[in-house]
Amino acid sequence: MYALVEIKGKQYKAEKGSLLEVDKIEGEKGDKMEFDSVLMLSGDDVKVGTPYVDGAKVKVTLEEQTKGKKVKIFKYKRRKNYSLRKGHRQKYTTVRVEEIIGA
Repeated sequence: MYALVEIKGKQYKAEKGSLLEVDKIEGEKGDKMEFDSVLMLSGDDVKVGTPYVDGAKVKVTLEEQTKGKKVKIFKYKRRKNYSLRKGHRQKYTTVRVEEIIGA
């Protein structure tokens, strides 16, 4: 059984026991959370929500807070003596799917 769940505006495929790397969620390691924005449930039969499946939830546990790889930004305009260098590291939270509750 798996579920398509929306977390912070992005969609993820959640299966029991799997690890998901999502955008940063405030919390400590070991915190339990529930997401009720389930878009689709798949198992013996498929349930598709409009837009969410009523009564469906995904329970997760926060595993760790990490940072992604550094993305380098470079802007340049020729003959204008202009160049700009910036960097950015996105923050992520790794969550473990504990349970998928279907309606």
